Amino acid sequence: MPPVSSHVRGETTTPLLEDTIGRVLDRAIERWPGTQALVSVEQSIRWSYAEFGRRVDRLAAGLLALGLEPGDRVGIWAPNCAEWTLTQFATARCGIIQVNVNPAYRLSELEYTLNKVGIKALICAESFKTSDYVGMVEALAPEIAASPPGDLQAQRIPTLRIVAKIGGAARAGWLDFAEIDSDDLAPVRAVERTLDNRQAINIQFTSGTTGLPKGATLSHRNIVNNAFFVGRSAGLRAGDRLCVPVPLYHCFGMVMANLACVVHGATMIYASPGFDPLAVLKTLQSERCTALYGVPTMFIAELQHPNFDFFDLSTLRAGIMAGAPCPIEVMRRVVDRMGMRDVTIAYGMTETSPVSFQSSPTDPMERRVTTVGRIQPHMEAKVIDAEGRTLNRGEPGELCSRGYAVMLGYWGDPERTAEAIDMDGWMHTGDLGVIDAEGYCNIVGRSKDMIVRGGENVYPREVEEFLFRHPKVDEVTIVGIPDDKFGEAVCAWIRVRQGETATEEDILTYCRGQIAHYKIPLHICFVDAFPMTVTGKVQKYLIRMAMIERLGLTEQRTA
Repeated sequence: MPPVSSHVRGETTTPLLEDTIGRVLDRAIERWPGTQALVSVEQSIRWSYAEFGRRVDRLAAGLLALGLEPGDRVGIWAPNCAEWTLTQFATARCGIIQVNVNPAYRLSELEYTLNKVGIKALICAESFKTSDYVGMVEALAPEIAASPPGDLQAQRIPTLRIVAKIGGAARAGWLDFAEIDSDDLAPVRAVERTLDNRQAINIQFTSGTTGLPKGATLSHRNIVNNAFFVGRSAGLRAGDRLCVPVPLYHCFGMVMANLACVVHGATMIYASPGFDPLAVLKTLQSERCTALYGVPTMFIAELQHPNFDFFDLSTLRAGIMAGAPCPIEVMRRVVDRMGMRDVTIAYGMTETSPVSFQSSPTDPMERRVTTVGRIQPHMEAKVIDAEGRTLNRGEPGELCSRGYAVMLGYWGDPERTAEAIDMDGWMHTGDLGVIDAEGYCNIVGRSKDMIVRGGENVYPREVEEFLFRHPKVDEVTIVGIPDDKFGEAVCAWIRVRQGETATEEDILTYCRGQIAHYKIPLHICFVDAFPMTVTGKVQKYLIRMAMIERLGLTEQRTA
């Protein structure tokens, strides 16, 4: 048979939703007024859709009463909590652009973010873990203490006028979040009538491991439709109870969880402000959760918790594993030990709202655990070579996607927008993928992560998947480090299973005769933990830097 192009298109029989987020919420309130919309276990909050809608309306009215207008940017800097979600829907209700601020940010990152998008109001928690949010804001804007609330004039952040604090004692210059409240809903309704679903409504900053973070700008249309199709593919339905341990500031939490629940009539359930595997297990049991989301490291932590077997997870049915490459063996354990027979894998990026590929509960199990599924409805994808030519099915190359989910652009950054989205509207992901004969996609790594050893290409994901099958290996990450002889060498960081021990020779023996010699790690390090982002992604560049320093190597690659 002649070769088949890797260019694939999703079905278009289901029409796109052309609603704003506010209208989506209205529909949920109309259809499921008494169903629980939001449960925050640590905050002892249980709101029905009717109550949640009432609180969203009053917050939206309060924001407008402060002088904020459609198109203004409002930052939310907090861990998972009910106030985060109220802000998400209230800003959308009145056309204000919400800016998600990473809970792990420190001073320089916060200052850059606030100034890059011209934030006019910042809502933040008092603190989280080791971060003193209020202290950091006041370090950047010492004028707060002497300013009337709502009339800040800060030299280092000139656009910032309003700072509001979630909870805690009163503090000079700060508004209390609970007091941003108004029962005059007429201005909100007037604004809503003017909104267009293609307008920007959210800015999410990429992790920025190289260069300054970029603000991916998303519209109502981007994220409403992604939430709908992702939730549908995951089998989310009215009455489901979704445990959400992933951070809300990320698309996984804000779109795939929060907004998908509202679109489909499910309940958003927060176990704790930050990820805690024991809190998740307790919540799954006490709240009778039917679905669970998480990145692979979260599922691993839950499965490996010493009390795992004491919890009743019999209500679990569905969920999504995404946000980082999903090891096949971990996926199998989730299905077998957690009973999540309908769990799916999703793939995408912030810039595509975020999901472009997803498996389905109806896919054969082998497909669900070894691929990221097929292209989503109303989306296109292709795999290209270094010259931009579309490759055939089965050939690895850079994955590109196009369709309704592609972002509006990077805020205030037309040059980097043009680098990411070409003239034909294709988003260049930087990920290496393969699309097979049936349209299923497999991600083999990041283009920048590919290791070139003596002229041979080594895909870290392939080696990781192999080592994951070792009975003593719990987690593994493969990186390339400089090597005088081969240009790059394969390096493995391994965390062994609880109660097990392993040696370098154990790993090498396992590899010999099973994978090509050039894929076998030259350097093997056993570690207790990996450097991680707040969203659960392994920071491979930090591992690479640590190995370069440990071995006394130079940064520059020699091949």
